[in-house]
Amino acid sequence: MEHPLILQMQGITKLFPGVRALDNVTLEVHRGDVHAICGENGAGKSTLMKVLSGVYPHGSYEGKIIFMGNEVAFKDIKESENAGIAIIHQELTMIPELSITENIFMGNEIVKHGLIDWNTARHRTVELLERVGLSVEPDTLIKHLGVGQQQLIEIAKALSKNVKLLILDEPTSALNEADSENLFNLMRGLKSKDITCIMISHKLNEIAEISDAVTVIRDGRTVETYAVEAGHVDEDRIIRSMVGRSIENRYPEHESHPGEVIFEVSDWTVDHPNIPGCQACKNSSFFVRAGEIVGFAGLMGAGRTELMRSIFGRNYGVYLGGTIKIRGKEIHVPSVASAIRQGIAYVPEDRKNLGLNLLDSIRSTIVSANLKGILQGHLLNLDKEFQVAEKYRHSLNIKTYSVNSGVSTLSGGNQQKVVLGKWMFTEPDVLILDEPTRGIDVGAKYEIYRLIHKLADEGKAVIIISSELPELLGISDRIYTIFEGSITGVLDRAEANQENLMRMMTSTSGSELNAGKDSRIYETC
Repeated sequence: MEHPLILQMQGITKLFPGVRALDNVTLEVHRGDVHAICGENGAGKSTLMKVLSGVYPHGSYEGKIIFMGNEVAFKDIKESENAGIAIIHQELTMIPELSITENIFMGNEIVKHGLIDWNTARHRTVELLERVGLSVEPDTLIKHLGVGQQQLIEIAKALSKNVKLLILDEPTSALNEADSENLFNLMRGLKSKDITCIMISHKLNEIAEISDAVTVIRDGRTVETYAVEAGHVDEDRIIRSMVGRSIENRYPEHESHPGEVIFEVSDWTVDHPNIPGCQACKNSSFFVRAGEIVGFAGLMGAGRTELMRSIFGRNYGVYLGGTIKIRGKEIHVPSVASAIRQGIAYVPEDRKNLGLNLLDSIRSTIVSANLKGILQGHLLNLDKEFQVAEKYRHSLNIKTYSVNSGVSTLSGGNQQKVVLGKWMFTEPDVLILDEPTRGIDVGAKYEIYRLIHKLADEGKAVIIISSELPELLGISDRIYTIFEGSITGVLDRAEANQENLMRMMTSTSGSELNAGKDSRIYETC
């Protein structure tokens, strides 16, 4: 039996300078459903949800919103929250210097006798963290947590309010499989309590697992909406609707021709930056050949990002020991600038805080890591800057009407492409890609994979960190696994599958599969 409608968005049109972001979009969501919204980056998904939640206030768009039977005209996000709508943005909004408790109850403080009741707030925080499956002290500062953990805290914050409609924008983009499944169980629990969820996702397997209905948006227009049979979704149909064409193979065919060892790390050991005596990376050794794509698999907090950040100019942790060689010659990289000079590039997982200056334009961001590349004499050649930005705008298919636009105006996936372009412009010998397709749709992923293959074919050493095991299996020549800061093994593509990778990711001996365990550095030290 079909539930009554909780939400109707009729004829929604939203204009930005030079861009029609939404064009007469229609959306209908039934109460108690999990409704998925799909579309390529820049299709208008996040913009539509910002209209719904009051981020873009009534009057800044055309069309009508009917929520719980009443037409609404939200002036800001506070009004939508008071009505029972909560949104979790793809780009996290936590304040790093504040605690979990302070972030969860910011703007919604528990007051007793005119003062904030911190004891009650901490107890409520513990309860909320339990609901999202996160075992962390409520006084922990946000800056000490990984992106995936912060995502779960965003969800806990939404649940602290009397939510009737929960909007999740790419909620699992930074979560491993265990945490993603925990989130889905949470969403099923909300559904049983008649709470409706709208989920923006590019992961078609997730849509099949959790959704009751799917709406596809392309180029700011509604393409189609259809109900999903439990556990089954026509992925080819969604892809055709999203990109306007079919994609026969998610991972492009590629014949690898690895050459000599170009990049080698030996006995790399790094202490946690805030916990003396706690080793975030333990005697890690690995190598990458020229023209080879090497993947790194591990649960959230296992040490993958920490290892790569510490290698890239020691910008994570306290260096204790280890060596780096490029083409057999030992190099020293005590700073990010020295790492860039030595031919190492790093595309970070957290593009918002580590990869971009959101106040910059697209053109200045793309050249920012290699200003020497646009010098004319001792001055910057702005014409060349524009030409370089345009080159990467087209080659990476960055959806924007002008490279003079600010990076803050782009969708999350297009911001990721700008970061990738920035590091490609440095023409590195070693390119480290940390979650390079996080928040990127299936069509754009295919383009990124082809670019990665092109870089490998040019003889570069490519390292990929990904939480999606199918992605690592689909694109890597070899895959290393990490558990609690230690590299536990390596498998060639022909030997690797999800089962044996998971086994190696969850135990130093590889003998047990702790699917529900999150090997956070903060819990192991």
